[in-house]
Amino acid sequence: MEPPAAPGPERLFDSHRFPSDGFLLLALLLYAPVGLCLLVLRLFIGVHVFLVSCALPDSVLRRFIVRVMCSVLGLFVRQSDPRLRDVNVRVYIANHVTQFDHNVINLLTSCNTPALNGAPGFICWSRGFMELGVTGSRAELVDSLKVYSSHRGNPPLLLFPEEAATNGRAGLLRFSSWPFSILDVVQPVALQVQRPLITVSVADSSWITELLWTFFVPFTVYQLLAMELGVVSTRLTAADKTEHMKRLRHTSLLPFAPASSQPLAARPRMPSSLTGVAPEDVRITAMAQRVKEVLPHVPLEVIRIDLAQTNCVDTTIANLLEGRVPFFPESKEAGTDLPAPSTSQAAAASGIQGSIAVPPSKPATKQFAKSPVERHLSLQERKRALYDYARRRFAEKHGAARAGGSP
Repeated sequence: MEPPAAPGPERLFDSHRFPSDGFLLLALLLYAPVGLCLLVLRLFIGVHVFLVSCALPDSVLRRFIVRVMCSVLGLFVRQSDPRLRDVNVRVYIANHVTQFDHNVINLLTSCNTPALNGAPGFICWSRGFMELGVTGSRAELVDSLKVYSSHRGNPPLLLFPEEAATNGRAGLLRFSSWPFSILDVVQPVALQVQRPLITVSVADSSWITELLWTFFVPFTVYQLLAMELGVVSTRLTAADKTEHMKRLRHTSLLPFAPASSQPLAARPRMPSSLTGVAPEDVRITAMAQRVKEVLPHVPLEVIRIDLAQTNCVDTTIANLLEGRVPFFPESKEAGTDLPAPSTSQAAAASGIQGSIAVPPSKPATKQFAKSPVERHLSLQERKRALYDYARRRFAEKHGAARAGGSP
């Protein structure tokens, strides 16, 4: 039995804060006056919590007092089995859900999280991050953290290898390797966050906005689990999250964002069997059909899996042409119109030349270009040739059908 496909970015990150269910939306509307009163009250209490945490030294007493005061702010922290935590471990590794994960875990055990993004200063310090003064590469950061961990008097490190927050429900981002190169032994921490009425965190929201919504809702429960989260790992990274959010912002700026850039007549029709399928599956299927028309020798399932991760037709075509996605060609019927594919760039270019008349003024590149500009132009040229071939094939097929149906 094959494992389930890894979730795409649309399932890992929440772009909408309010619920889509009508009953929950009505409950949120009725709760809004109470939430606004709680927000104002908790803002004043939050200032006192910050002052107390700054005045008291790091100790068990300080963590207990701040934890009780945070419960008034609606932040509840629970851990399933504290005995499973090794007190001698110097590095904690946790999944990333909200922008306050390090503050919450610090209520249970003493730890420091280095600041990776953002300018150092008062804001960085007040949020509970540790400033190392390293602005160079990851190698310099790792060396600085190794020096920090070598001193036994320093608190343990709390690191987030995902380097970006997810919703914590569908999957994990691909872990970076540098947090595991600091010491040989690490302590995994599984974090789960729940709250009523609204989503836990929105992917493109600032930490101030998230803090205000945390004060608005009745409560937020952070639970440290001594078991598996029950989610799968993906190949997506923090850079993929950034690209996904750029795509969402670009789509939201359009008054009527179409599902594709092709004309309406050129889009494939949805079969009647897909009428009961979720809208996301229907959209992926429509995009897969477009890729299939351009690359008929590529299996449809391979196209769907890659589209679930890229969410872009052009990117999937480029991945298949450049050999980033391995696959086996389909039957000979699919290969009669287009030569057999290859996982290398040179074979892809030569295959296109065998079936498509490339303009002689600028032939396709037969070897890996040295300049990024030349590689980009070569890729655009192959895309353009493939699209022209697909359009001719589509016109010939439908033209023959109309000729056969005419009297």
